[in-house]
Amino acid sequence: MKKYMKKENLFIATSEDMEEFGTKLADLCLTGGKVIFLYGNLGAGKTTLVRGFLRGLGHAGNVKSPTFTLVESYELPQIVIHHFDLYRISDPEELEYIGIRDYFQENSICIFEWPEKAQSLLPSPHISCYIDILKNGRNVTMMS
Repeated sequence: MKKYMKKENLFIATSEDMEEFGTKLADLCLTGGKVIFLYGNLGAGKTTLVRGFLRGLGHAGNVKSPTFTLVESYELPQIVIHHFDLYRISDPEELEYIGIRDYFQENSICIFEWPEKAQSLLPSPHISCYIDILKNGRNVTMMS
């Protein structure tokens, strides 16, 4: 298991702030070969964070949740982002059917929502974000 070197707590008030946090997170991941885990209940803002992340890397198109498709891939000029939503999988072995290992490339970043559903098949993350819903926003604990 990876030992985390840095832990940071942030208060995120709005969805716009969550997108901005995603943009700043992208600045930490300018090279490929990275794995990011996003933890949080439904509606916590995980996909909003990914939208900001992609915007931070120059993606101008739509960003949708891969809840039903399992993975959405975005080919950018220098890097490929694979956004996974594992909420609907019932067995981690389902990821073997989509060739999960093929997504982990030097020129890609893999972002996982609900990684706890398949951690036995996933590499250790470079960054983990835990998003807790508060009455007036979100608390994000980021470990890298």
